Amino acid sequence: MPIQPIQIVFQNLDPSPAIEAAIRERAEKLDRFYDRIMNCRVVVEAPHKHHRQGTLYSVRIEVTVPDDKLLVTRDPAQDHAHEDVYVSIRDAFDAMRRQLEEYARKRRGEVKRRQPAKPGQPPA
Repeated sequence: MPIQPIQIVFQNLDPSPAIEAAIRERAEKLDRFYDRIMNCRVVVEAPHKHHRQGTLYSVRIEVTVPDDKLLVTRDPAQDHAHEDVYVSIRDAFDAMRRQLEEYARKRRGEVKRRQPAKPGQPPA
């Protein structure tokens, strides 16, 4: 079932149909990892100030699932790969995919739990 709705926000840069299409394509694939996503909000931001090198993009993804909200922020820091907005988008969605996979495992009860120490053994 496709995610409804997908909200895309551009801050400090003009909206781009190509960037929006790339975001929608990746967002629609998220339901492969957890099929009960209620909505998805993606914020693509360019910094206010001009840098000597290039514009480093920041991408934030908020996904609402039952009883929780998952958040991923990919700030560029010094990673010059994030001068390409598509690389920033890819990295953010990869991180969200990992969070959704972990969330789905927890919901199914598949997360490994620490075993209590047996009598006579030191704690781990």
